[in-house]
Amino acid sequence: MNDDLRSLWPSLTLLFRSHPWHGIPIGEDAPDIVNTYIETVPSDTVKYEIDKKSGFLKVDRPQKYSSICPTLYGFIPQTYCSNHIAELCRERTGRTSVVGDDDPLDICVLTEKVITHGDIIVRANPIGGFRMIDRGQADDKIIAVMHGDALYSQWNNIEDCPRSFTDRLKHYFLTYKDLPDSDERICEITHVFGREEAMEVIRRSRKDYKERFAGLEEKMSKINDD
Repeated sequence: MNDDLRSLWPSLTLLFRSHPWHGIPIGEDAPDIVNTYIETVPSDTVKYEIDKKSGFLKVDRPQKYSSICPTLYGFIPQTYCSNHIAELCRERTGRTSVVGDDDPLDICVLTEKVITHGDIIVRANPIGGFRMIDRGQADDKIIAVMHGDALYSQWNNIEDCPRSFTDRLKHYFLTYKDLPDSDERICEITHVFGREEAMEVIRRSRKDYKERFAGLEEKMSKINDD
């Protein structure tokens, strides 16, 4: 970085916001504690998701039916679901044709607090997840609790979560893409896994990210250091 740009950099960081996928760090304590970018909250009647190019939230689709995600829902920054995630899914399911979905790793965050909107960063402790396959693509859903939450932080593993709640969350993901009057099931959950498996999924998504966006983290770190 030349001297002119170095002198301008502190001011530029105030003018431009970081891209939620690439510009927000996953966190120094990952995978035990991860930063998460929340796209949708339970009160939303529209499903929002990140626009990968701009980094802004966009309307993915209206929630056409009564199925609403019961948790905060978003993704873990600086993760990517490609070859390593697909390989893990194939190992666990025996489905040899599964591929990655080329998206950041999805995460559901439980909290007792009422959060009224997305486009926020939340620190979370992963406790498990769902191994989901969506049209032949690995689409794992990490389940986590908000770090420091007075109620849910007592849950350290998916086994601590009441079965009725995991069933409710499972029902949402099994049906949120289904069409009425159709017997076709678009999504399938093959396993509910615990904390250690969630750690492995996050680690593999990090490998996929580093391979897909090789050098990006180092370049951004160098800019910040300068």
